[in-house]
Amino acid sequence: MLEQRTVSINIDNTKGESYFDGGLLSFIGWNILGFLITLLTFGICFPWALCMVYGWKINHTVINGRRLQFNGSAFGLFGLWIKWLLLCIITLGIYSFWVFISLEKWKVKHTRFA
Repeated sequence: MLEQRTVSINIDNTKGESYFDGGLLSFIGWNILGFLITLLTFGICFPWALCMVYGWKINHTVINGRRLQFNGSAFGLFGLWIKWLLLCIITLGIYSFWVFISLEKWKVKHTRFA
């Protein structure tokens, strides 16, 4: 007969602290730079500005002693951005309600522990 064995693994998720180590001046600087890039390119480079600002935020975040790392690229987001724009135009703006969720999914997909 087959014998069943139970294996228990004790994972301690409280080994380290969670904190954010970004500063106010760099936060303001990155956001102004992202805004200017978006403004000067009439929104074409918004995916690049978004990756830049979001990457700064994630790269300064530590969860349970483990630093997060953002590995998304503006080039990868640009293709999705064009697709989302076309879907919004085709659906007369209805798809815009799903763009926020799709963008959050994309951010999470490209966030890892360093």
